[in-house]
Amino acid sequence: MPSTPTAFADLLASATRSAVHLEMRDTYAVDYESGPFADWRAGFQYDPDDRASWWRDWLSLVAETTTRGVVIRRARIVSEPVSEYTHFLHSFTFTNIAAGEHIRWLPRRQASDLCLPGNDFWLFDNQTVYWNHFTGDGASAGGEVSHDPAAAKLCSEAFEAVWDRATPHDQYKIR
Repeated sequence: MPSTPTAFADLLASATRSAVHLEMRDTYAVDYESGPFADWRAGFQYDPDDRASWWRDWLSLVAETTTRGVVIRRARIVSEPVSEYTHFLHSFTFTNIAAGEHIRWLPRRQASDLCLPGNDFWLFDNQTVYWNHFTGDGASAGGEVSHDPAAAKLCSEAFEAVWDRATPHDQYKIR
């Protein structure tokens, strides 16, 4: 049954074994005129050797969580050739990996026969689903927490099917 969204950080803090995230959109709303995406479009690239320049709160949260023994995995289903936004994501995914996430990429053509939920999601300890809702243009429309065992089972099975087919980040080449 859906419930009022709990703070995402609280959900991650309550995880004891696993947190998995499935992303299925080719673009998410970003500011095309200023900020990280605009900087990347202008040629900026993070320097992997200059950790202080790219470390952010999210990465600290991931590092704290993985230090507690929680395995964090993220899978991204992407159309190929990839969108400009996906290319942008790929360019700094090394930061997520440095914090402790495991990330894989699955070309959308290879997901055609998989049963997938209608929304991106996080699944914590195979029990709690945090649905990510978006508007048509990719802006966040808020989250929704579900403790429904059937939804958790669907998300777990979908994520594992994607994960099994997906390519690890260090082997995935942008097309």
